[in-house]
Amino acid sequence: MNKQSNVYTIIYIIVLVVVVGAALAFTAMSLKDRQTDNVNADKMRQILSSVHIVPQEQSLTVEVYNSHITSTFVVNARGERVDGDAFSIDMASECKVPAESRRLPVYVCTTDDGATKYILPIYGQGLWGPIWGYVALDDNGSTIYGAYFAHESETPGLGAEIEKSAFSDKFVGKNMWKDGRYMPVTVVKAGQKPAGDEDYVDGVSGGTVTSKGVAAMLGACLAPYESFLKTLRAE
Repeated sequence: MNKQSNVYTIIYIIVLVVVVGAALAFTAMSLKDRQTDNVNADKMRQILSSVHIVPQEQSLTVEVYNSHITSTFVVNARGERVDGDAFSIDMASECKVPAESRRLPVYVCTTDDGATKYILPIYGQGLWGPIWGYVALDDNGSTIYGAYFAHESETPGLGAEIEKSAFSDKFVGKNMWKDGRYMPVTVVKAGQKPAGDEDYVDGVSGGTVTSKGVAAMLGACLAPYESFLKTLRAE
């Protein structure tokens, strides 16, 4: 075949695309399990961060998670346990479902001192993209033991500060119930107070939109857990 002809050029390009495509597909398939393991390990790390547990080595994340997260289950808006795998629930998709129909993951953590903490996932929208996190409660279903927040693309030095412990540590000791009423903790601009009596923390300086996103996320994602938390308080 004439290597200078258009036919040869077209065939050469087609073969090259097929070979490269096959190689990339094979590589992707070969690494899929490893990528999934890395994603799962990162999620475990985030969950553990909400209860102030940080594995000394990244390779120990799964081991530490399995030793401290002693139970996981799913509840509905009525506080009843339902079928489902808490870890595999995608909160981005679940938050699009009406609150009364959501599957609500619960992670039960046993700390080194034997205390029980309940970890609840949250998901919302910041200024530039998704934000998410985990809130850990004491077994009274009210007092926040710890929190973890993350973001996809918030502004460094401003909204991105929600991922820093300087922000998340403000939630420790705040309560979700006041005078027998369910009142999720909110986030307000520094120097201001919420309209109601709920506990609150100051937002990130210069990150007003992101702070409002965190407040909205806490309210929208934790409200469906009210019945479940009420059962904890009853116990």
